[in-house]
Amino acid sequence: MAKSSHLADIVVGIALCGSRICWVMRFVGLLAALFLGLPVASPAADTDEGFMRIFDGKSLDGWRGKSQFWSVRDGAITGETTKENPTDGNTFLISQDHAADFELRLKVKIVSGNSGIQYRSIDMGGSVVHGYQADVDATDKFLGDLYEEGRRGLLAKGCDKVEISEDGNDVVIGKTCDPSELAKALRWQDWNDYRVIAMGDRLMQEINGIVTVDVIDKERNKARTEGVLALQLHAGMPMLVQFKDIRLKTLR
Repeated sequence: MAKSSHLADIVVGIALCGSRICWVMRFVGLLAALFLGLPVASPAADTDEGFMRIFDGKSLDGWRGKSQFWSVRDGAITGETTKENPTDGNTFLISQDHAADFELRLKVKIVSGNSGIQYRSIDMGGSVVHGYQADVDATDKFLGDLYEEGRRGLLAKGCDKVEISEDGNDVVIGKTCDPSELAKALRWQDWNDYRVIAMGDRLMQEINGIVTVDVIDKERNKARTEGVLALQLHAGMPMLVQFKDIRLKTLR
C-alpha cells in the first residue's frame, strides 16, 4: 500500500472511530490526560476544529448552477424539479471550492428522487460534473453507494469495502456495515448526517455515524486525486432535496 494510504489509515481511523473499542480507547486517553494534568479539548472544539463553512445559510454565494432548480429555503440549499419544471439531464450546483485530501460534513434531507454529493469531480461545463459521488436516495436502492458520475459508474455498493487495482479490477474485500442496520439508521424524509473523507487513494463515506463504503482506488488514469465539490439533481421523476451545515476541512 502506498505511503498516502498508510497516512489515510491513521487519519480516517481517528475520524471515523465509532466502535466500542474506540470509545474505550478514548475514555482511557481521557483518564490519562486528567491524571497527567494535560488539557482536554471540549467536544465542540473537536467537532469544529479546522472546518470551514462553504455555505452561508442565506444565499448561493460561492455556488453556481441553474437558478430554475436551485434556491435557499429555511437555511438550506434546496434543489427541486417538478412536472412543470423538469431537467433534461442530471444537473449540478457546483461549489467554487476545489478539494484534494479533505473531510466534508453536511446534513442532507431528501423527500423524493435521487441525488448525490460530488467530490474530486471534473467541471464539464453547462452545470454538469463527472466524478465521485456519495449517493443520496429517497429509497434504500442506492443507499450509501459510491458512484462515479459520467465515468466508471458504480464503484462500491453500500456497506462494501472495495479495492480497485491499477488495471481496474475491483474486489470486495469486506464489509463496513450491515445493510439492514444502515437502512434502520436513515431518517427518512428528515435530516441525516453525511460525511465524506478522501485521503490519497482512499475514499470513505458515512451516514449517521455508519461507514457505508471504504474504497481504495488505484486505477491508472481514472482514479481522481482532486476536483470540484457539487450537489446533484437527477433527471427523471420530480424530486426535492436539501443540504445544510456544509463544512469542509483540508487534511493536508
